[in-house]
Amino acid sequence: MTDISSYIDAHLDEAIGQLGEYVALESVGAQGKAIPETAEFVRSLLEDIGATVEILEKQKPGNPVVVGELPGQSSQTLLLYNHYDVQPAEPFDLWTSPPFELRRDGDVLFGRGISDNKGHLISRLLAIRALQDANGGKLPITIKFLIEGDEELGSPKLEEFIEQHKGRLSSDVSLHEGGGVNPTGRPLVSLGVKGIFAVQMHVRTANRDSHSSIGVTVPNAVWRLVWALASLKDADERIRIAGFYDNVKQPTEQEDTFLRELPSEEETLLERLEVKDFVCGVRGYDYQRRLIFEPTCTINGISGGYEGKGMKTVLPAEASAKLDFRLVPDQDPGDIAEKLRKHLDNEGFEDVEFRTAEGEFPARTDATHPFVEVVRSTAREVYGQEPVTTPNAPSTQPLYPMMKLLGVPMASAGISNPDGRAHAPDENIRIPDFISGTKHVAAIIERLGEM
Repeated sequence: MTDISSYIDAHLDEAIGQLGEYVALESVGAQGKAIPETAEFVRSLLEDIGATVEILEKQKPGNPVVVGELPGQSSQTLLLYNHYDVQPAEPFDLWTSPPFELRRDGDVLFGRGISDNKGHLISRLLAIRALQDANGGKLPITIKFLIEGDEELGSPKLEEFIEQHKGRLSSDVSLHEGGGVNPTGRPLVSLGVKGIFAVQMHVRTANRDSHSSIGVTVPNAVWRLVWALASLKDADERIRIAGFYDNVKQPTEQEDTFLRELPSEEETLLERLEVKDFVCGVRGYDYQRRLIFEPTCTINGISGGYEGKGMKTVLPAEASAKLDFRLVPDQDPGDIAEKLRKHLDNEGFEDVEFRTAEGEFPARTDATHPFVEVVRSTAREVYGQEPVTTPNAPSTQPLYPMMKLLGVPMASAGISNPDGRAHAPDENIRIPDFISGTKHVAAIIERLGEM
């Protein structure tokens, strides 16, 4: 590992240069910007390390997927999943520097997509080059690449794509897109993600807005929607949709052990958000249990009536809201959609309509799988600290199609930091994290070659 580490240190500036070129491509999936150019750039990155690469089209709507393969000396195969699309950079005025120009400030690099997810790919390619250099151009295992362009749109066609290309993507284990360190610098190892069911609700009570003076006789759309939303949760934050919790999978003994080993970060979060207390006053184990193992129901926004400057005494004729439900194994987004519809109807809100905006299944790797210990033990060696292992992250990524269709265990190893500001202005990574994350991936590949 000494030669590999030295190579990574010596070629850091080269990798940062590549990352600068990558960030400069404004590959905003939602806006369709620079998508073909970015896919071609990713192809060139993979070809530069000797991979056989193709750019394949998803069924429409869907951006191209870059797939590649590098043969290795053992029968072990590692799938690396990443994405090249990024979130919109607006509002531009909140960025310290132009979002699509890599900026370095000491040991911090700034740019849209630098943490989510372009920096992770450049880090992994540097790890591969270091292994090739140390082994006469060879790799200890075969490595496959799946790099898509729709992750920030919810990967709507990824499952179909993987089903279509199962043979060429077949692997033993996989590293997903994320990973990094916690506030104290301990490496984070995530074994899965929550799923998501996102909806847009709408209600109309009249054909136009009216004078608010007739609000005692004519129904108000905003009130109607507020009452419907209020029916979804009780005062104890329990979701009231009948059967909502029926399929929630209880944690295994090993998952519960990992949960109890998680460091306490509650006070830091309270201070950062300037929040007096958490929901239901939870702390310690209960805080972690809710965060990792419980599903959520969140109102993301409500709109209706007059929201401009000053007053306008209007009776709104229509109102809308956006919500997301974060799901845990073994909840099904389609099943939750049916139960939500039944709930609204049973509560007398047949007129409240909704449409699904996004749906992804939750996914969680078996905590006792040998690959988990490979990732954990190599993290311990590289970082010199015990890894923080979460059975699943509170957030959502499209891991389910790979776990379900390819049958691969997935874990994280990456370069993110707690203040990386993914999806926000001044998105960033820190160079020491980039170096450590790169060395961790190299160590994982080397260890897999010994199995």
